[in-house]
Amino acid sequence: MAEPTKGRFTLLRFALALSVITYLDRVAIGSAATAIRAELGLSTVQMGWVFSAFTFAYAAFEIPSGWWGDVVGPRRVLTRIVLWWSAFTMATGAAWNFVSLVTARLLFGVGEAGAFPNISRAFARWFPAREKGHAHGIVFMGTRLGGAIAPPLIVMLMSFVGWRGAFFICGLIGVVWCVFWRRWFRDDPSDHPSVNPAELEVIRDGIAPREDARLPWSALLSPNLFAICMMYFCMAYTLYFNLTWLPTYLREQRGYSVTEAGWIAGFILLTGALGSFLGGRLTDHIVKTRGLRMGRRIGAVTLPIAAVILLAAAYTENPVIAPILLALTLGIADLNVSSCWSMCHDVGGDSAGTVSGAMNTFGNIGGAISPLVVGYAVQWWSSWTVPFVITAGVYVLGGILTLLIDPTKKLDTRVR
Repeated sequence: MAEPTKGRFTLLRFALALSVITYLDRVAIGSAATAIRAELGLSTVQMGWVFSAFTFAYAAFEIPSGWWGDVVGPRRVLTRIVLWWSAFTMATGAAWNFVSLVTARLLFGVGEAGAFPNISRAFARWFPAREKGHAHGIVFMGTRLGGAIAPPLIVMLMSFVGWRGAFFICGLIGVVWCVFWRRWFRDDPSDHPSVNPAELEVIRDGIAPREDARLPWSALLSPNLFAICMMYFCMAYTLYFNLTWLPTYLREQRGYSVTEAGWIAGFILLTGALGSFLGGRLTDHIVKTRGLRMGRRIGAVTLPIAAVILLAAAYTENPVIAPILLALTLGIADLNVSSCWSMCHDVGGDSAGTVSGAMNTFGNIGGAISPLVVGYAVQWWSSWTVPFVITAGVYVLGGILTLLIDPTKKLDTRVR
């Protein structure tokens, strides 16, 4: 038999590029926040609503977009998603007041919803069970890389073309990705000329035969899935400070310049990239050696540890040590990211798009609430410590919820 081809790894490269672009476009708003607030005259609370507008809309459309990918296929759905969000990334740069900016961010969120569930759905058909954790680790490493690149890149672009031009350039990158994705990808690897029979055999190892029945909506009421969703609520809540308020915090609380804050914020998100990559390898390794339950419960250890380190960052007065502790916090917490997304395959099988969409809906509700909590806390108490303490408590809750999840318990996909 011929050697297996490597078509699935080309898909992984497309997914990595997509994840980088996704977070580049998301995090750009945080890096440009000071310039936007100054030009449009926005308060701290108004900027909090700008940050959260995207996430509320994103959360609302996650399940429909994930379900759509299960039905239609990720090739068509991801093309629509990326074109839409790229258009409203550009539209962000055209905002002229608070209402127009919030509207652009809402529509940006509507468009981007379903991106990761559809990538996860593609992995369900293109990767064997033993490689899914690593594949998700690469993807979420890309999200943090995009977030790490964004602050210094946006600051540099703003120095040449202003914050409005920076958003236009970011939007163009997604359009280019769409052109190549549409030409290369196929929903079923057996239809792709780059995949030979030997690779198909590798891919299908551990994948259940395709079923015609789609996931009934009643299956989303599973207590096990609810625990997964609430755990991911905690994960996203704690992440979104780094995606939104971090550059502002570094400037206003720690005294760094705009350029210094951009580079430091990039470094902190880079540790999240490393944590996501290592977490993907770690969950696959523990699954092989200790079983599925142990392999997917990394967060029971990592999230409480992250909480303790975050509290240390909040209370230290040293402006150098604080960013180092924040980086360590994110890196340790993100060891759990791949486990979360792999659980959706564990319990959902071929309905991974819908299941991961449900999980990511809760995650983005947490992500929407987080910037508002920070904005109101800073305005009411003139303190950055209070939101840090709240976030540490959310980390601990996420660790507890991880212990309640049984990744071996599959959802009932029978249509009644």
